[in-house]
Order: sequence, then C-alpha cells, then structure tokens
Amino acid sequence: MTGVDVIADELHVAVLSRFPVLGTLRGIPGYDDQLTDYREEADERFAAVLEDIAKRADAIDPEPLTRTDRVTRTMIGYQASALRDQVVERWVEFTVSDLISTPVPIVLHTLDDTPSDAERQRADYEVRLSRLPAFFGALAQRHRDGIRAGRLPVARLVRAAIAQLDGKAELPGVREYRDALAADVLPHGREDDRAGVCWLPDGEQLYASAARRHTTTGRTADELHRMGLEVLDGLAAEYATLGKEVFGTSDVSEVFTRLQNGPRWRDGAEMVAAARAIVRKAEAAAPQWFRQVPEEKCVVRTYPDGTPAATPPSYLMGAVDGSRPGTYSVNPAQLSGKHNAEALAFHEAVPGHHFDGATRMARTDLSVWRRTAGVSAFAEGWALYAERLADEMGLYSDSLARLGMLTFDSMRAGRLVVDTGLHAFGWSRARAVEFLLANTPMAPDLVESEVDRYLANPGQALAYMVGRLEIQRLRRDAETRLGDAFDVRDFHEVVLSEARVPLSTLADLVEEWIQSLIRRR
Repeated sequence: MTGVDVIADELHVAVLSRFPVLGTLRGIPGYDDQLTDYREEADERFAAVLEDIAKRADAIDPEPLTRTDRVTRTMIGYQASALRDQVVERWVEFTVSDLISTPVPIVLHTLDDTPSDAERQRADYEVRLSRLPAFFGALAQRHRDGIRAGRLPVARLVRAAIAQLDGKAELPGVREYRDALAADVLPHGREDDRAGVCWLPDGEQLYASAARRHTTTGRTADELHRMGLEVLDGLAAEYATLGKEVFGTSDVSEVFTRLQNGPRWRDGAEMVAAARAIVRKAEAAAPQWFRQVPEEKCVVRTYPDGTPAATPPSYLMGAVDGSRPGTYSVNPAQLSGKHNAEALAFHEAVPGHHFDGATRMARTDLSVWRRTAGVSAFAEGWALYAERLADEMGLYSDSLARLGMLTFDSMRAGRLVVDTGLHAFGWSRARAVEFLLANTPMAPDLVESEVDRYLANPGQALAYMVGRLEIQRLRRDAETRLGDAFDVRDFHEVVLSEARVPLSTLADLVEEWIQSLIRRR
C-alpha cells in the first residue's frame, strides 16, 4: 500500500465514522449500529482531522506517483477540503427538510431500508435506534445555535420536515425533535421571498463554496446563470422540430403544454415492465459503444409501498461486499410523464449511473474509498451525458421519447438559472417556479418539488449540466484532434477509468490519452 493509499484509507474511515449511515448504504460493515454526533465539539474534531489529511496529501510529491495514485492524491484534497468547508460553515444548523440529502431524512431512509434478518443485523438496528434521542437532541441544539447567529432554515422546508416526522412518531426521540422544530425553529424560518442562502450571514461565501463543491470548478454564479440561459435558448429549435413531428406544432409553449398532458402509465406493473425492457435494450446495444460492459446487470424494481409520490426514480449502486446489486427503482405512485421513461432509465441505469457504479465496483485494485467517493459533477454529468449518448445509440423508440430527453435537458439547464437565481441573486421561490414553468415542460407539481429541492441543497443542482457540458467538450476536442484515430469506445473507457473524479482531473486524463495516441502516429 502506497503512502497516498494510507491517507486515503484514513479519510475513508474518518468520513464513515462521522457519517455511519453511508457505511450502511454502501454495504461496508462496522457502522450499522452508529449515528452521527452533531454536537459542535464533534464537528470541530472532524474539521481538524480533515484539515490534517488534506495538508498531508498536498505535501506528497505527485511526480513519482502512478496515474491512479496521482488521482487519489487529488481526490483526497478535493473531498477533505470540501467536507471541512461544509463543517466550518455550519450548514447543519440551517439545513432542515424532508429530502434525503439532509441529515434526518437520510437516517430515516436507512432505518426503513436496513435488512434485519440476521441476529447481528437486528442487534445493530436496535443499538442504532437507542442512539436516536442523542442524535436528535444534538441536532435540535445546533438549530437553536444557528438561529441565535442568524443562520435560519427555510420555513417551508421545516414544515415539510415536521410532516415527515409525524409519520415516524414511533421512533425514539422523533416526537421530541419534531416538537423542537415546531416550537423553536419554525417561528424563525425564512419565508419564500428570502429562501436562498444569500439572505443568510456570509451568504455569498456560502453559495460560492457550495458551487465549488458540487461543480468542482471555480465558475461564478454569473457564469453558471448565463450557461443555463444559453442551453435553454439552444433547445428551442429542437423542441420546434420534434414538436412539429409529434404534435403538429412548432410553437414551443404549445409543445410544453402537450407534454405536460402527455400519456400516463396504467399502473406500476406496466411502468416497471417498461423500465426493465428499456434497460435490457440499452445493455444489448452497449458493446458497440463501450470497450468494457459491466458484468453485473442492473436490477429494476418499484419502490416499496408507502413511498411518497414526490420521490423520483433513482439508482442505488451495488454494495461493496457484493450483497446488493446496482438497482434502479421507479415510483408506481408517479403515473404521469410516461414519455420521460426512456431518458430516465438511460440516466439512472444504463448507460448512466449503473455503468459508472458497476465499473467502479469492478475496480478491486482501487481502495474502497475511491470506489465509493461521490463527485456530483462527474456522477451527474456522466448520467446526463448518457441521455444524449442514448440518442446516438439509436435507443429512443420514437420522437415523443426524444422529447422526453429534451424535457430533462430543459430541467437541468433551468437548474443552473434557478439555483443561482435563488441563492446568489435573491430570487423568491415564486419567481423560481414561474421561470421553470415558462421555460421547461415540467409539470407544475414537479416544478414545485424541484424548487424545494434546490432550496434544501444549494448548489447540487448545478452539477448536472456543468458536468455534461464538460464531458461533451472533452469529446469534441478529442474528435477534432484525433480524427480517424478517435474511437468513442476508447473515450468512454478513459472517462470511466479512474472512478469519479473532479472535472479538472477528468480533463487531465483525457488529455493524457490524446497525447498517447498522437505520439503513436
């Protein structure tokens, strides 16, 4: 084991010790009985560990390292610094919502989804339950601390969190935390006209930090906002062309209306059967576009009964120990948007998140940390790239399904505009909703939930289109410079070769590959 691997393992243990539910979700043993200690002193200790790890990684000379070790060194610095910033900026104090990206919902999800068949699993589960009161008590105190300092959560999201907790009242500590939110937090919540982080103390710095964390770039809010507007402008011609073919109209607003009133699924059985067929079709076509196709097939299932209707389809990567395969879950409570099903499956499953996830899991020469580390811009950029790649692969069944692809392009471009609008430029929630309704074919209920998602996790929505545009830029550059020597299968292998990496590192990997081919001429 190299020196950089030793530090990577330290970071891995530090992160899972701090966020043990991640260990459970990733199938890494030893964490199933633990919960995060959100007391301020615990945060301070964690921040100090992260700072030390980042400094030691930075001190390693990259010159003699292998390519993989150089990437690992960069990844350590990126993740340790990003996590430290999040802790030091006290995001936990004002991050309250019912969405899984926030501290309480992810714990509730893990408790609901944790198997408890074996005696050890049951014992771990009971210990974790016993730790819930301390977990909730520490969070409630951090919220009070934040309120005293002016770091206020969004009132709308606090109300949603309270409603979610009402359905979990049988769990230890839930009722007390729920009552603390209602009595101590909600009265101080920011209303919809000041819901972005720019209204908080040091809000500009908070959002700049979030944008760096999620895009792995230094792009400013102004640049990101303009990028979104430019993509939306470019999509108009595609909507007009396909709209004329499918609906007999090239009027974009009319196309949007027709899509909002598009076909629905009969039931969940039809939905999941279609999703399986779409994934299998993509798997069959993949060898023509990828040098290596993952051996592990993607499992397709419906969410369990009782899953909220607003929960979107999603992919959960396979467990590191092989106990759980990569799984694409659809929501039978969402019967609208049938025309989006193909684009969704290409994004969440094949060749999107599943090819990314299964390829990482197969790299057993990489540390567990490297195989499981999250980099939003890479992960979501690749999955969004996969939606357009599927069109090149001839996978969309008809022009209506291709309009579904455009729908998601609009959503992700709109995210750039609206996320920056809310958090950098002080937009109200109503203005954000109005913009998405006018510039995308998203249904009104989806628009509402999307905007709330951006409010709950500032900056995350930027990752998708920023990542995709960078992957497309790198591919165009390679095609131009390599000419006949360019093979898209090799390009995809390079992109996925080192697991998830910051976009600057991805650019270095592609450049290294291009130079290697040029030297062979």
